[in-house]
Amino acid sequence: MSHPKKDSLGIIGWDTFDFFVNDLDRSLQFYTESFGLPLMARSSERHSAESGENTLLFGKNGIAMACIAPTERDSRADRYLRRHPDGIGVVGLRVRNLEHARQLLAQRGATFATGVQHSLDYAGQPYGWFEITTPLGEVRYRFVERQLESLPPGLVPLDSPQGDIQAYQHIDHVTANMLTLQPYIHWLRDVMGFEEYWRVEFHTSDAKGDEGSGLASIVMYDPESKIKMANNEPAIPNFEGSQVYTFVEDNNGPGVQHVAFHVPDIQETVDTLQRRGLNFLEVPDTYYEMLPQRLKEHRVTNFTENIERLRELGVLVDGEDGKYLLQLFMKEGALLYDDAKAGPFFYEMIQRKGATLFGEGNFRALFESIERDQLAR
Repeated sequence: MSHPKKDSLGIIGWDTFDFFVNDLDRSLQFYTESFGLPLMARSSERHSAESGENTLLFGKNGIAMACIAPTERDSRADRYLRRHPDGIGVVGLRVRNLEHARQLLAQRGATFATGVQHSLDYAGQPYGWFEITTPLGEVRYRFVERQLESLPPGLVPLDSPQGDIQAYQHIDHVTANMLTLQPYIHWLRDVMGFEEYWRVEFHTSDAKGDEGSGLASIVMYDPESKIKMANNEPAIPNFEGSQVYTFVEDNNGPGVQHVAFHVPDIQETVDTLQRRGLNFLEVPDTYYEMLPQRLKEHRVTNFTENIERLRELGVLVDGEDGKYLLQLFMKEGALLYDDAKAGPFFYEMIQRKGATLFGEGNFRALFESIERDQLAR
């Protein structure tokens, strides 16, 4: 069914993600010593006292992850973490004109969680924002109008960033898991004005029989800014055996499963991260044994990577008609730290060599890899 195009909200791109965490020192060590997303700013003493939270802002190139830990009971981070493990509670979207976005969202029936807030950042630059609720459990969307270099109010920049590995270029996409897809898809279309970009359904029953499981996934995107949101639900048979179902259980509700960062050279990036001690999902050797035939079937004749090297690193490959992508997924937080409170969230690395879609074959490989890790846990 086709739907009339919606007026644009004027989204420019991603803004800050609020990542509520139980252990801020652990986050600091992870981002600066292992992951290499530099520490850019931290909350001022006054902001921490007023909010009952300590905040560390990590980021570069339009990537901004604010790790927020509660210091007082009933702060927003505390309320979130009493119900969930570590996870993204706010997805930030930068807009050209805050009032234009607010009016359109009001006309489309959005539920506002705050009014429009106007403040000044550390340098006295204006910073406006408001939040709406979503069908994604307790995850909110925050709309922000600011200058590119502005920081969220209450944060002060460091003299020099700490922990940069110079790899991450921009956010490629954000993926969410839920038990029922259509309410969120309809909301993204009717309220946010997003359009469908790609979809896939698959099940592993062909290989595993009744022990298999599957998912349905629909990627939605904003036609103006081109930001993409991939969204998954479990599939029958064995609905509760799906790793999507397990995520929702572990997260105590639907939520953001992973954020994907685009990198210019995934092999170099992964090699660096592994030497820093990071662990990634393990991919079975059979994946790489089947890879040459799969590339041939998909008409990827210009493939120049060393497959043995990809196998050593655990990098996945997918493509079609001379275009391909390389991607790899970190282990989820609960496995990285051996702590259920660290949650099922993880990061993805992706390098695109002409391919603009998401790699159906890799969806399956990722799916099976996550299931193996969940079973091990």
